[in-house]
Amino acid sequence: MTRAAEVPPGFAGGTINLASAGLGARALFATDEFFGPVERMLKDEPAAFHPGVYDDNGKWMDGWETRRRRGAGHDYAVIALAVKGRIAGFDVDTSHFTGNYPSACSIEACHSAEDPDEATEWIQLLAVAALGPNAHHFFAVHSDAVYSHVRLRIHPDGGIARLRVYGTPALDLKAMANETIDLASCLSGGRIVAFSNGHYGHERLIAPGQGTNMGDGWETRRRREPGYDWIIVKLAARGHVDRIVVDTAYFKGNYPDGCSLQAADLAGVAAGCDVLAASSAMFWEELLPHRKLSADSIHEYGADMLGHAGPVTHVRLNIYPDGGVSRLRIYGRVAEASIS
Repeated sequence: MTRAAEVPPGFAGGTINLASAGLGARALFATDEFFGPVERMLKDEPAAFHPGVYDDNGKWMDGWETRRRRGAGHDYAVIALAVKGRIAGFDVDTSHFTGNYPSACSIEACHSAEDPDEATEWIQLLAVAALGPNAHHFFAVHSDAVYSHVRLRIHPDGGIARLRVYGTPALDLKAMANETIDLASCLSGGRIVAFSNGHYGHERLIAPGQGTNMGDGWETRRRREPGYDWIIVKLAARGHVDRIVVDTAYFKGNYPDGCSLQAADLAGVAAGCDVLAASSAMFWEELLPHRKLSADSIHEYGADMLGHAGPVTHVRLNIYPDGGVSRLRIYGRVAEASIS
């Protein structure tokens, strides 16, 4: 068990939260939602506490909370993950639940093309484990299977502030052999491995959909020294880049003056790959030469504007000198060697 202020464990590295509402995860069912709906448990931001705030059913809590059971049994909720994937571990977060947290929890998962029903076969990934008040509870999973849904059981009742399902999306490379996809998308398996600064956030740069506000993207602090900022994305698969989109939506007085991209093929480099990417990126080949950017705009760069025609596994977005970018899209085709 880990207290609320501590850093997530190693299994969370190189993964995304497959149960993120912001990425598309959905609550399908709950035995009870009297004090708080399951949807709150899937929110991306940390749970908040508002003293003195009540609704018609009682104290308002930022999470899923069931009523007090007066008989046998326990409560559970079924979640459709944002994308099917391999699960590395869980964070069952009881932040701010001090006298109303469950005594224990257990978690099952399944792989189903449709929403689960009574005939669905569930696999237990976490046996019944004790929970405590106001804390993150991290549990590692040792399975290479691909799952699409999870079922969280709480024993016997109570509240969970957040459920995080750390994992990696399962990309069907053969099915995408002739398709153009966003190789950078976190739902395909792209991930951010390093950046110079992310003072106002960085995770949503490769998230699906359009940004919703200025806080939905990557934004650096104001640079007060020479240089520029950068961010490195490991692509979901080794591929050929056909088109790039740099979207500065909602960044109006703080968009970068310009940008450029570099790329590298680090296929075959496994151990320490992220460290190698960060240390070698300044020497990578130019993929997109310096281009001016404008406020609150979508900037598209076609194949005729791109260099480095060979397959790549990583890209580095440079912004001059600082500022915010809502979304980065790297459209391309999966390289044949990656499919075989």
